[in-house]
Amino acid sequence: MKDIGYAVIGTGFMGKAHAYAYHSAPVVFPEIPRVRLEAVADVNGPAAEAFARQYGFKQWHDDWRKLLDNPKIDIISVTTPNILHKEMSIAAAKAGKHVHCEKPLAPSAADAAEMVKAVEASGVKSQVGYNYIKNPMLKLARDMIAAGELGEITGFRGIHSEDYMADPEGPYGWRLDAVHGPGVIADLGSHIIGMARFLLGPIAEVTAEIETIVKSRPVSAGSPERKDVLVDDIARMMVRFARGCGGTIEANWVSTGRKMQLDFEVHGPKGSLVFSQERFNELHFYKAGTDPRTQGFAKIEAGPQHAPYKNFCIAGGHQLGFNDLKTIEAAEFLSEIAGGPKAGPDFREAWEIQKTVETAVQSSAARSWMKIT
Repeated sequence: MKDIGYAVIGTGFMGKAHAYAYHSAPVVFPEIPRVRLEAVADVNGPAAEAFARQYGFKQWHDDWRKLLDNPKIDIISVTTPNILHKEMSIAAAKAGKHVHCEKPLAPSAADAAEMVKAVEASGVKSQVGYNYIKNPMLKLARDMIAAGELGEITGFRGIHSEDYMADPEGPYGWRLDAVHGPGVIADLGSHIIGMARFLLGPIAEVTAEIETIVKSRPVSAGSPERKDVLVDDIARMMVRFARGCGGTIEANWVSTGRKMQLDFEVHGPKGSLVFSQERFNELHFYKAGTDPRTQGFAKIEAGPQHAPYKNFCIAGGHQLGFNDLKTIEAAEFLSEIAGGPKAGPDFREAWEIQKTVETAVQSSAARSWMKIT
């Protein structure tokens, strides 16, 4: 099996997660191609050099364009701020490189559409970093829903809530700059929207309310100078799925005390499923029609019977972690590139998520339901 050459743009949080995942994936999944860590690029040259040394990349650059003409590179991960995703991804695709881009795909649906067109015209594979749906518990939930174990779905409730913007004296950063797109509805909302689509299929229409809680922030830590914030801190949506059921979705990055609340409930006449990312090795299942004396939610605990958990650990209850989900994401993409089944979410699915985000923002301004087209 031919080795695959890999490069990453960006050395921040997600750059590190991608590098770890591609380094680990062939070890955890020996059936996929081996990976050669060819190069890392970052505008901060010393950071790129230190990153290359830490993870074992052969080369480092302070200009990402130097990756494009390197014939040893087959995949490029784009882990930079949102506004840079489009240029880098399109250039990589045109250079014949498969592209693994972080979410949200782009600042706007129009930009995302151009990215879809570029990768599909180039014939390369694409992947977007929605690693939370790579959880074996999420795949089990989708299988149970598809098998009719809950009956005809009657409702969905989902939330992604964290507190990294809760401090009103926290400094202004690129996520708060509208040039990168909407605020929390794109940054966290895209995760729970994508998860809802993963479980229940397309969202057909939406009505939303988005609001900015912290109206201005210091331009830097401790600075008396402040800058207006023009993106949302909280987004609340009512949605209707193409399958016919309704639901609610919330995204919030000012919910004090919450570090990683990514939760959902799915209900039907035969049963319900409840999940929380804060305990993401568990899925809770309520089965209707059982003895009322012992009725209640049963905890399903992740274990080797839930592929690909056993690739990481042979013992149930010992749990997977965040970077394991990213490793599964990388492994599935590598397998697809080698001729295996489609991994996803690809750029086209990420574009659909972006259209939902954008329609929700428009709906909030219009104060009305809107169809997602």
